[in-house]
This record gives sequence, C-alpha cells and structure tokens, in this order.
Amino acid sequence: MATEFILIRHGETEWNREGRIQGHGDSLLTELGMAQAEATAQRLAQERIDHVYASDLGRAFRTAQIISAACGKSILQDPRLRERCYGAGEGMARVEFDSLYPQAFSRARETDPDYAIPGGESRRQLFDRVLAAFEALAAQHSGSRVLVVTHGGVLASAYRWLNAIPLEAPHPIDNPNAAYNLIAHEGDAWRIRIWGDTAHLASEAFEAE
Repeated sequence: MATEFILIRHGETEWNREGRIQGHGDSLLTELGMAQAEATAQRLAQERIDHVYASDLGRAFRTAQIISAACGKSILQDPRLRERCYGAGEGMARVEFDSLYPQAFSRARETDPDYAIPGGESRRQLFDRVLAAFEALAAQHSGSRVLVVTHGGVLASAYRWLNAIPLEAPHPIDNPNAAYNLIAHEGDAWRIRIWGDTAHLASEAFEAE
C-alpha cells in the first residue's frame, strides 16, 4: 500500500511580496497568504489525512495551523522541513542577494551544489536533509496519508530528487504559494502524482492579486 504525502508550500509572506530572501529568517503571512491558507484548508478538509507535519519556521507553522484546524489533526513540527539556510543573505532583497552570491542559485547556468553562502547551507546539504526526512517519514508512516507544510526550497529539492535532475543543473521549478502537490512512496519507488495544482486558489479574489 502506498504512502502518500500532500505537500503544501506556506502562504504568501511579507518578504515574499517584497522579494526578500527568507531562509531560516521569517516574516508574517500577508492577508493574501492567510486567504491562501484558508482556501487550502477548505480543500483538504474533504480529504483523508492521517498525520500533519510542518516546518518549525513561523510562516509554515501558521499555514499548518489554519489547515489543521479544518482537518482536525494536531501538528508535529519538524526542523528537517525548514527552508534552506541562507546565512548572511537572509533578509536581503533578491536582486542584492543575486549580485553578492551569484553561485547560490542556478536558474540560467550550472552552479556548484556544494557552494554555501557564509553561515548558510549548500544546495547539496539541503537536498540531503530533505531526502533523509522523507525517507524517514515514509518508513515511520507506511500506508498513511501525510500532510507536510513546508517551503519552496524543500519542494524544489523533492522535485529534483523525484525527477533525477542533477543538483548543478539549471531548472526552473514552479512552486506557487499554497499550491497542492501529491507524491507517493510504494516499495522502493517514489513518484509524483500531482504537482503545482492551484485549482483551490482560482477565484476572483486571488486573481485580483
């Protein structure tokens, strides 16, 4: 029997809107972010969920609180589900960050996956942390449906791993705030069933933003 993981990125935050790097830093959900979380909660209230996990960073945990209230489940906080740590770059505007640390991302060119921002994590360190977390959760909750509320970097790592995309390869990965993703583990195999589904956010209120 497959173990399923519903993966949700946190709702929009103030720093998301301002184009700032968050990492292990944090900012509050915006009004839109709260509405995204509520819409996700309404969708997930109709689904079977056995366990709820969330990053212990505020933006993900707040999103999880809104969702779990609708699902009637308690939340287990797990620091392995945190965003990549960007060290000295946290709080910077993305333009400034990209200028100072051009090796941090690889949207248009290959990047050294072992490069780390001062005080931060490399892409490989994040990838290894995320892979270990999901393998452990799959073993712990075999046959269950597990909701995980986490971050864009964690989801991007999972997408690379599930699609065998090299860590150094440039690859844009779409991860909208509060999008619905579903992956499954059965035997030794992992597969993506749904990715980047925003049907629950397709209302006039969200489109106006």
